[in-house]
Amino acid sequence: MNYRHAFHAGNSADVVKHSLLIALVRALQQKQSALTLIDTHAGCGLYDLIGDQAQRTGEAAQGVLRALADPNPLLDDYRAAVQAVNKDAEPRLYPGSPQVLAQLLRPQDFLILNEKHPEDAAALRSVMRDTPAAVHQRDAYELWLALTPPRTPRGVVVVDPPYEKTDERERITTTLAAVHRKWAHGVTVIWYPLKDRATHERRKDQLRKLGIGKFLCVEHWLYDSEQPGIYNGAGLHIVNPPYAFTEALPPLLEALRTALAPEGHRGKLAADWLG
Repeated sequence: MNYRHAFHAGNSADVVKHSLLIALVRALQQKQSALTLIDTHAGCGLYDLIGDQAQRTGEAAQGVLRALADPNPLLDDYRAAVQAVNKDAEPRLYPGSPQVLAQLLRPQDFLILNEKHPEDAAALRSVMRDTPAAVHQRDAYELWLALTPPRTPRGVVVVDPPYEKTDERERITTTLAAVHRKWAHGVTVIWYPLKDRATHERRKDQLRKLGIGKFLCVEHWLYDSEQPGIYNGAGLHIVNPPYAFTEALPPLLEALRTALAPEGHRGKLAADWLG
């Protein structure tokens, strides 16, 4: 699957991913010690919802626009992150993970962004110019391994690849295992698309074999039955989520499921421990 960020900006997967990232970082920030936030596949950082790429799919209509129109106060933090990069009530711009994470920084926190694609890296540097973020243009998996554990007491790594390469999942698994050996308490968030349940179950079986203790799987299936050959939803693997985050998660997931369910479908958005 080729999942370039610009074509899918503001879709249902972005709404869930960014809502949960905000909740996760804020839960970690209940402690005053510094955090290092690392985004290994940062993309452009900011996306034009009425640009050619986003308009080609039109996925924002079923994602961010639904979330903005939904009255549930549990989505207020997500809506504020989107509104922060827009002057008008009708959003034209969508913040990628770099912008969302930058909004959450405290004075003691650090943000490290990486994007290997030359054009996207240049765009990212421009978008993040007025933030304290450090921007790299390196192989994502080499950077992930090299920068962990971070210099601060705690950290979060966000791994959000486009899944353009056939060995993407294998590289994620290999790097995660290597990182976990030297940074067992680190928090890692891995985004992935969902196409069919059988493939996803095989993937989870592979991850179980890593023997990572606190490994949460959040799955968002948009449709009540599989739609062969198309994008069916997305999920997040979260290693070492903090207690405050997992305790507050069920009502947030239900709010997101309700806001994003396609017409005629209830959908499913749930979290389970792997293992």
